[in-house]
Amino acid sequence: MAQYSPELDGVFLALADPTRRAVVRRLGHGPMSVGDLAREFPMTLPSFMKHVRTLESNGLIRTVKSGRVRTCVLNRERLALVDDWLAEQRRIWEERTDRLEQFVTDPEENRQ
Repeated sequence: MAQYSPELDGVFLALADPTRRAVVRRLGHGPMSVGDLAREFPMTLPSFMKHVRTLESNGLIRTVKSGRVRTCVLNRERLALVDDWLAEQRRIWEERTDRLEQFVTDPEENRQ
């Protein structure tokens, strides 16, 4: 995995906002119209649409317009980028703590 990825940066940027994380959490239960989603947040529809556009431009959601209704759908594959990155970080830190544990519990072996 590349250390720096514009896609991963965009996903983290989009998830940095609590409103956008709440939208992602809500869409985890299934697709929902923008109007229904917006009712859950104390802001105007144009302000809410900025959050929707940020999530959409970073690939976390897709929107489909049918008539006057725009429906949002979570793109679970995009969330896998975050999951993969976190798994790699977890592996690195587990290896480091394992080496530290070995150093602390068996100092004789580490003197060589």
